[in-house]
Amino acid sequence: MKLKLTVKSKTSVLYRGISDFKKGHQFRTNIVKDEKDDLVTDCHSIVARWRKHFSQRLNVHGVSDVRQTEIHTAEPLVPEPSVFEVKMTIEMPNRHKSPDIDQIPAELIKAGGRTIHSEIHKLIDSIWNKEELSEDWKESMIVLV
Repeated sequence: MKLKLTVKSKTSVLYRGISDFKKGHQFRTNIVKDEKDDLVTDCHSIVARWRKHFSQRLNVHGVSDVRQTEIHTAEPLVPEPSVFEVKMTIEMPNRHKSPDIDQIPAELIKAGGRTIHSEIHKLIDSIWNKEELSEDWKESMIVLV
């Protein structure tokens, strides 16, 4: 499948190229501090430091004082997502966004039209009703900017 570039996207690529050319090579300094506030410059040590940092921040294990409370109501707290809501979310402008772990670009999902909107709505509806999230969706990718 070939994606056609519009005049607007070709123009933005051109201006980005001109801007990069005018700036010249930009040297980047990769330095982070470890737990002892010492500077780390080795790329493997930097990756290990970021891995440890995010592991400590995002992976909470052994938390004992968090209690799960069941809430019983006469009607759901939030209504199920409608086909229209799913369609509007897909159509939101998120161009030039890097593909996620699945490597599917947002432009490809947008180009799928009504069929993709319907299938994604079925998937979200199923997850909503089962109240169970796929393990794949719990995985995230953090990219340092």
